[in-house]
Amino acid sequence: MRAHRWMSIICCCVLFLVVFLAVRWNMRGAFRAAGHPELGLLVFLIPGAVASFFARKERIVEPLIGVMIALPVCIIALDTIFVSDRPFVQEIAWLLSAVFWSSLGSLCFLMVVGMRKKRRELAPPQDDE
Repeated sequence: MRAHRWMSIICCCVLFLVVFLAVRWNMRGAFRAAGHPELGLLVFLIPGAVASFFARKERIVEPLIGVMIALPVCIIALDTIFVSDRPFVQEIAWLLSAVFWSSLGSLCFLMVVGMRKKRRELAPPQDDE
């Protein structure tokens, strides 16, 4: 059980880092050129939803722990690797909004699981004949 918990935390941490690097390197110009730079944040729904899928009991807390572990690495990358015309405080605010979107991804997955469970409870029993 304990190993399963760490798997979901590490999964969220790695996915958050991968999405962060992808958005900062590859997609940055694509969304700005289209006139919608905030659309890149929607990609951060993926790490929270996937980690929530792997979590068994703490479907919201475990992805959030994974994101909090990844945050210092992202902050160091913002300060050293990426050159930006925005102030560092604004970059931190962008990163914290990415944490929000990742947590929202885990909440969306939890909502889907709850809806499927409720649908099974409300479904009429089927005859085997």
